[in-house]
Amino acid sequence: MLNIIRYTFYDLLRSRWSLFYMLFFLLTGFTLLFLSNDLGSAIISLMNILLILAPLVGTIFGVIFYYNSADFTELLLAQPLKRSTIFLGQLYGLCISLSLSLLLGLGIPFLIYGLLSSPVIFDFLILLVDGVILTFIFVGLAYIIALKNDNKVKGFGYALLMWLIFAVVYDGLLLIVLVQFQEYPLDTFSLAATVFNPIDLSRILILLKLDISALLGYTGALYQKFFGTLLGLVLSFVFLGVWTSIPTGLVLRIARKKDF
Repeated sequence: MLNIIRYTFYDLLRSRWSLFYMLFFLLTGFTLLFLSNDLGSAIISLMNILLILAPLVGTIFGVIFYYNSADFTELLLAQPLKRSTIFLGQLYGLCISLSLSLLLGLGIPFLIYGLLSSPVIFDFLILLVDGVILTFIFVGLAYIIALKNDNKVKGFGYALLMWLIFAVVYDGLLLIVLVQFQEYPLDTFSLAATVFNPIDLSRILILLKLDISALLGYTGALYQKFFGTLLGLVLSFVFLGVWTSIPTGLVLRIARKKDF
């Protein structure tokens, strides 16, 4: 598996799109820090970009990489290798490559601007961890969609629809439900609904660590009461870990049964 991870990793490092991905965050980080000259404000602005872009790029790269490497994957399947070794190697290689581009693109400008001596360093680390976790989650979900759809157009369309649901539609539907049933106690429902969307869960973690949950009103107080504690923080990362492991397990299950 390590050889496949290494091959996939180096293959993607040579890709200009991985370089563009890193350069985008590099330029964005320098621009935000130059305009605001405050690490805390830059992290807040960067959060809104990262929580949308990281899942989107992970989704697109996951689908494109699977279809572009289909011939090579069939060649590997003809060798005495386990399917779990092949697909996990490709999946992890892609995730590590994208995560490295993200970490370098965001880490370099903030380190230059004195992040190590700033009190918001822990908030920035939470942001980076969330970005890496979201990359693993959405690359895995995209791989599942690609494995289930041999038609490239359908696979790409379903993958973008999946990202759109998590990034936009889910929040809209949740807001409609909360407004329509505002007379009822929806505390437990709100917390449970947040857990079922990794983007929302990551956003709330960052907002709470930046101490701006008051801007969310009553909902912010509710999230602060649960997610703001040490137990809430641990459970949040546990839920994100479950979100990371479920796509990986489904990829293995589908790959073992799929007839190539």
